[in-house]
Amino acid sequence: MRSHFIINASGAAAFIVALLISLSGCAQKPVADTVVWQQQLNLPSVKYSAEVTERLWLNIEEINFNWLDQSRDRVVPALLFKPARQQKASALIIFSHGLGGSKERYAYLGQYWASQGYASLHVQHDGSDRKVWRGSRLMLPFRLMDAADTTEALARVQDVKFALDQILASDHAAAFDSQNIVMAGHSYGANTAMLLSGALVEQNGSLVSLKDDRIKAAILISAPPFYNDQPLDKVLADVSIPTLHITTTEDEIRVPGFYSSPQDRYELYNAMASSYKVLAVFSSGSHNIFSGWRGSKDTKPQQQVIKAATQALSSAFIAQITTDDSRAINLWVQQHQAVLSKFIRSDNWGV
Repeated sequence: MRSHFIINASGAAAFIVALLISLSGCAQKPVADTVVWQQQLNLPSVKYSAEVTERLWLNIEEINFNWLDQSRDRVVPALLFKPARQQKASALIIFSHGLGGSKERYAYLGQYWASQGYASLHVQHDGSDRKVWRGSRLMLPFRLMDAADTTEALARVQDVKFALDQILASDHAAAFDSQNIVMAGHSYGANTAMLLSGALVEQNGSLVSLKDDRIKAAILISAPPFYNDQPLDKVLADVSIPTLHITTTEDEIRVPGFYSSPQDRYELYNAMASSYKVLAVFSSGSHNIFSGWRGSKDTKPQQQVIKAATQALSSAFIAQITTDDSRAINLWVQQHQAVLSKFIRSDNWGV
């Protein structure tokens, strides 16, 4: 029997659409125009992002894994990004991709984090990865339904736990601080991240926790809402770790018959019980702009700025939670005001 605890639509189908698109309070500020996005290309964060890409071979090491979880007879591929030249990383980020993605899809984040002195392990989820795009187009909706089913959603959580077990038991564990582990994800991957951070799932009429206590913070990019019969604040009541939420004013899922508005991301942020939480909303940009794809209205400068700003903000957030230093995140807000619709922080950091 299928239980659609992850997303709402009007039902699970809307969630499937949301995930598909991920690949392909406050008064709203005016939407940034083309000139503003072009001007933002001169920001230090955007220029540095380009430099990271140009100097990958000097500063970053990438290691592929193809683990087999024998208890589930399930392959768990992963890609580790870490600082080069034996530099010890000050944190480990575990990243979960969106539906139809892969361990390479969000490499721009892993590469940047490694340049900042962090390691990141990007896990690929067999069953909801890029293989869903292969085969008959007529059967694609059914493959997507299977990929977004409860069984796969739970398997994703186990993939992450298994991958974390493997990396911590390996020689690579000496390359990072295992006391600072951050869970991150985009879209479907953000839901996976929330489950591992303490979001409750409904099974057989009861709420169940899949929380992994090794995770100390979470980065949630374009997180779809949870859908079950429980109030959202109840589902998220056990997520007490610091969380960073990143989205856009156009981060919507709109397909005939199905719709999820950008407001869903904002409501999820409000319901989160995190001890410290941050919400950054870019003034425009599609749901899939974070995954390396551009929507029909997304411009190249816009995508370049949003990706670079996401790299810088996520790194500043990790710096704050690992060193208690808020200077980088404060500077980020100042520099990116022109393309932000909202930026909200809870006021209880360090409490």
